[in-house]
Amino acid sequence: MNPNTQKLHATGQSIWLDNITRDLLDNDTLAHYIKDLSVTGLTSNPSIFEHAIGSGTAYDKAVLGLAAQGLSGEALFFELALQDLTRAADLFRPVFNATKGIDGWVSLEVSPLLADDTATTVRVAADLHARAARPNVFIKIPGTQAGIAAIEESIFAGVPVNVTLLFSRDQYLAAAHAYMRGIQRRLDAHLDPQVESVASLFISRWDVAIATATPPALHNRLGIAVAMRTYKAYHELLLSESWRKLAAAGAHPQRLLWASTGTKDPAARDTLYVEALVAPGTINTLPEKTLLAFADHGKVGNCLPFNDGNAEAVIEEFHNASFDEATLAAKLQREGAESFNQSWRALIACLEDKVTQKAALQP
Repeated sequence: MNPNTQKLHATGQSIWLDNITRDLLDNDTLAHYIKDLSVTGLTSNPSIFEHAIGSGTAYDKAVLGLAAQGLSGEALFFELALQDLTRAADLFRPVFNATKGIDGWVSLEVSPLLADDTATTVRVAADLHARAARPNVFIKIPGTQAGIAAIEESIFAGVPVNVTLLFSRDQYLAAAHAYMRGIQRRLDAHLDPQVESVASLFISRWDVAIATATPPALHNRLGIAVAMRTYKAYHELLLSESWRKLAAAGAHPQRLLWASTGTKDPAARDTLYVEALVAPGTINTLPEKTLLAFADHGKVGNCLPFNDGNAEAVIEEFHNASFDEATLAAKLQREGAESFNQSWRALIACLEDKVTQKAALQP
């Protein structure tokens, strides 16, 4: 067992991998990460699958086989993704069982093109979860305005949800309250309140967005400050009377997840966001490169304070530099959604190209 990742895991923070490829499964690399690097879950998104499918030939045989069955476009992709993620879910099932459903999850995202379509998101989320036929598969739904409504409906329907594309405390709280409303509706309907959820707050994109417009003294500080502010709100929510009532009825907390924690600034420490965001009860989902860097030379220091530490002072520095975090958070969410849209379209085009190229080679 790697001592660095083991020490991080021992703080009470879960380490999830922000990647999935068929090679990771076929060559037992994921099994190695689980056994030796304390990895207890993973996430995926359209960009990850676009790279995985488009960068090599690992999926070619499966793509052509599914195309021969009449599948194409999104239907073909989701079948491929479910093949990978159900295999990964089975690897994490012992963790899921040992933690009684708190950990050991994998995540599959609905089409990002549905970000503004509540009804279709709810229907597709339920369908994907049913097709996965695994209790430890989260369906990722963006925390957009339409997504918030879909989160509540999906939780009420018993679909576990990973809320994605959250960038601020207020966006997180909107997702958290949607989760709580869904749980309360289940209780009112005499249904089991234990429907799990995580809320994914994106970190490094804050610092990338302002890097060229701020002095070096402010670089790589805003994302961490926003995370600290959100962590305080997370704890305040867990202490609230409304949450305590749900917990007393058997509900589990919606866990806070740090997403986008790979360092983008080559001048910064490559484990910056992992080391800065150690927080019991949370999840850090790491790109593979960051996971391996932390295993090699990562350090576990103090845990985040519940009272947000110096976060407000840091955010005030950015106000003085003419940056408003609420405006920037909304912009980052829109840009994040569009980035996933672009990856999705490129992914579907890649699948179509593979099928077309193979057909052209047929005698």
